[in-house]
Amino acid sequence: MDTSQPDAALRVQDMQRTWYGEPLGVLCRRLMEILGLNQARLAGVLGLSAPMLSQLMSGQRAKIGNPAVVQRLQALEELAAEVSGGAVAAADAVPRMEEIRGSEGSPLLATTQSPTAAPPPARRIVHELRALLHDAASPAEIAEAAESLADRHPRLAEFLRVYGAGPSDAAVRDYEARGQGADAHHG
Repeated sequence: MDTSQPDAALRVQDMQRTWYGEPLGVLCRRLMEILGLNQARLAGVLGLSAPMLSQLMSGQRAKIGNPAVVQRLQALEELAAEVSGGAVAAADAVPRMEEIRGSEGSPLLATTQSPTAAPPPARRIVHELRALLHDAASPAEIAEAAESLADRHPRLAEFLRVYGAGPSDAAVRDYEARGQGADAHHG
């Protein structure tokens, strides 16, 4: 019996856990359940081929190479959290998913968004900041960096913990608590 294939998939899932917070199979199945999608529809919203998504979910492929796809995945995670938390009705999630599907990814702090069904500016800014941080390092690496900075640079360490290693909802709450919104950011 060849055990190298399952071992390779487990290693890939461990890498995905580091990069995305959990294996992509677990994450994608949760998104499909909450948002009422099948695998082909999820692939379409993300902008991936169905076979590519299948490879990512099964651990045959480790990483999403396109930053715009990663941003769409993060946007779907945020939408799923809003649906499961009751902030967005399931029926209202459909136009949001179409907007996510059509998004090309955007530069940090972009505010060009449709006036209907768009995420609030604070959520979008935090989402894009997190995407930028996660392009540089995994959440686990960011948490490690924050820990190493904690004694000498506690505010920077806290920023990295909240925006790079913690859950996105906590980062949005922190951003909003600081009184910053789309009109308050510095360019």
